[in-house]
Amino acid sequence: MRRKLTTSLLFIAIFVFLAASFSYHIFRDILPSAVSSPSPPPPPLTSRSAALNQPIDRLANNAVRELLGSLPRHQSPLPLDSILLPDWEVLLLLPPNASSSADAASLSCLFHSGANSPARTAGPSAFRCTLPNRLRRVRPFYTPRLIGPSDAVSPLVGLEDPAPREMIRWSGRIAYESFSTDDDVIVFAKGINRRKDFNLPAAGIQCIFSPASGGAAIAATPATTSAQEVFRCPHPPAAEVSRTGSVRVSLSIGPDEAPIPTVANYELPRHGKASRERFRICSCTMVFNVAKFLPEWVAYHAGVGIEQFILYDNGSEDGLDSVVSQLVSEGFNMETRSWPWPKTQEAGFSHCAAENRDECEWMAFLDVDEFVLAPAWTGSDRPDRSMISSLISVPPEVGQVAIRCLDFGPSGQRVHPRGGATQGYTCRRRIDERHKSFVRLDAVGYSLTNSIHHFELGDEFKTRWKNVREARVNHYKYQAWDEFKVKFRRRVSTYVADWRESTNLGSKDRTPGLGSEPIEPRGWAGKFCEVNDTLIRDTTRRWFGTVGPSGEYQMIWQN
Repeated sequence: MRRKLTTSLLFIAIFVFLAASFSYHIFRDILPSAVSSPSPPPPPLTSRSAALNQPIDRLANNAVRELLGSLPRHQSPLPLDSILLPDWEVLLLLPPNASSSADAASLSCLFHSGANSPARTAGPSAFRCTLPNRLRRVRPFYTPRLIGPSDAVSPLVGLEDPAPREMIRWSGRIAYESFSTDDDVIVFAKGINRRKDFNLPAAGIQCIFSPASGGAAIAATPATTSAQEVFRCPHPPAAEVSRTGSVRVSLSIGPDEAPIPTVANYELPRHGKASRERFRICSCTMVFNVAKFLPEWVAYHAGVGIEQFILYDNGSEDGLDSVVSQLVSEGFNMETRSWPWPKTQEAGFSHCAAENRDECEWMAFLDVDEFVLAPAWTGSDRPDRSMISSLISVPPEVGQVAIRCLDFGPSGQRVHPRGGATQGYTCRRRIDERHKSFVRLDAVGYSLTNSIHHFELGDEFKTRWKNVREARVNHYKYQAWDEFKVKFRRRVSTYVADWRESTNLGSKDRTPGLGSEPIEPRGWAGKFCEVNDTLIRDTTRRWFGTVGPSGEYQMIWQN
C-alpha cells in the first residue's frame, strides 16, 4: 500500500512539474519578469481621435494572437519591416527607397536567440528566410536582423532597435501595398474583407497616414470604396507629406479601432509624367518559378500581337531576372514587378490594372501556362501581330472580351517536353471550363474588383463572350507530375482553398482525384485525356520550328 502511495505521489509531482513548465512556456511573455520589465501596453483607445494620436509603432499588434487572447499579454513595439508568412517564412523588408547590392548568398537572418538562417532574395528591396525550428514554439516571434558584408546592408545602419520587436503576422490584418493615382490613393490590405463577395462598407473606414519612422498620424481621409483587398481614399494634404518625409499608410476600421499594422509606403501622385502613345495590347500575369516556361509563352504571344508583358513576381527563386533580361535583349518589351505577398493574385491584378491604365489600352490577364488561339489563325504560314487585335475589335460599349479555356492533361509526359508545353501536351478534356479575359483598362470599375478571370466593369460597359469556334485559351493545367506538384504547393488566388487543406474537396478549383496530399495519383500521365488536340502544336511548328538533322522540330525558344 505504501509503495502504491509513493508511486502516486511521484506521478502527481511529475504532472505538476510538467504543467508548470508548460504554463511558463506559454505565458512567459505575459508574466512580469524579475530580470526585466516588459514594455507597458499602450493606453486604451476610447475614440477615433485617440486612435489617430497614437503612433502606429506603439499600437497593439492585432495580428499576433496568443492561445488565450482574452488575457493581458506583453506587447512589443510594432515592427514595420518584417512579416511572418505561411510555412514559417520571414519576409524582411528594407526601408523605403533602400536596396541591397549584395548577393543574397552572403546574407543571413540573425534572430534574437542567436539562431540564424540563410537569406534569399525576394525582390530588389526584400529578403526571405526561414524561421528556425527551435523558435517556432516560442511566442512572440521576434524580428531578425539582416547580417552580411557591411557595405551590402549600409542602408540599415542606425535603424535597428536595441530591443527585439515582434514580427507582423500575415495571418492577421495588414496593409501591404499602396498606389497613388492623380485622384486618390489605393491601399491594399488583407484581413478586413475575409470572405468572397462579403465586403465591409467603406463608411467608417479611414486611411491613416503616419511617418515611416514612427510617430503620431499626420492625416486621415475617408475610404470611398472597400472591395476584396482594395481600399481607395483621397490623398492627404501634400504639404503635410512634404514636411514629414517618408510616409506610410494604414487603415482604421470603425470609430474605436486603432490603425492596422502596415508596411505600405505612401507616395504623392506623379504629376506631369512624360506622355507617350499607349500600347494597344499588354499582358499581365503573376509568376512563381516559371523561368523555363517563359520564352515559349512570350515568343508565341508576341508573335500574335501582345506588345508589352508585365510580370508580377511572387518570390521566384529560379533565375527569372536573367531570363527576362535575355528576352529583353532579344527585343521583347517586358517589365518585372516584385510582389512578394502570398495568395494575393486578385489584389495584384487590381494593382496592375490601376498602375498601367495610362500605359496600355487593353490588358490580357493570362497565366504562363495559357495560350490564346483562334482556329482561323491555323491556316496562316506565319504569325501576325494583328491576330489578337482582331479579337478585341469590338464596339465602344464592350469593355471586356471573355474567352473560354480548354484544359490539357499530362498527355503521357513524365517530364516537361523539350519543345515546350505546346509541343508535348496534346490531349485535353472535352468540356471547356473557366475563362480568361482581355480587359479595356478604361472600362474597369472603380472598385477594381476581379475574380482573376474577369473584372467588374463600369455601368456603361459590358462583356462580350467568344465561343470556342472563334477563340479559345489552351490551358496546360495538368502537366507532368513534377511540374504540376509545384502548382499544387503554390496557390496564389486569395479565395481559393490551399490544396494542402482537407476542406472543400469537391470544389471545381481542386484537381479530380488528387485530394489534399502532394502524392502522384496512379496513372497520372494518362489522366484528363478525352480529345486528341494537336491544333496549336501543328501551327506553332510551322510558325516557330525548324526540322533538325534527326527529323525533330527545334523550336526557337529551345536552348
